[in-house]
Amino acid sequence: MSTQQATIVHVSIERPVARVYEIARNPKIMPQWATGLASGLIDKGDHFLVKAPFGTATLRFAPPNSFGILDHWVTVDGGATTYNSMRVVANGTGTEVMFTLLRTPDMTDEDYARDVAWVHDDLTRLKTLIESSV
Repeated sequence: MSTQQATIVHVSIERPVARVYEIARNPKIMPQWATGLASGLIDKGDHFLVKAPFGTATLRFAPPNSFGILDHWVTVDGGATTYNSMRVVANGTGTEVMFTLLRTPDMTDEDYARDVAWVHDDLTRLKTLIESSV
């Protein structure tokens, strides 16, 4: 058994946790902040088809819940599935959004650093989107 390197990327958002969860889990809003899912979400009932920078993929979400769990699975053409752990947690009157990025065995140091920065940029876009909305 072995574990992978993990980095928890997070941002604080000055809005109530319920509002952050509502916006962050809305697949129709995701393309506004999640650049890896940049366009073309097509609702297929229990999953979405998405056009991403790396090709076409299938996107499945954890069911709506009261725990702030926004986990999702991305399956790319060819069948490889990536599990993404994401949480929304109350932090005082605001919210902490956390994404756990796992390093895959084939990633170089540069690849991993790029992905950490990418996730941070996406979460920063989410913060801006939510804090600028009413």
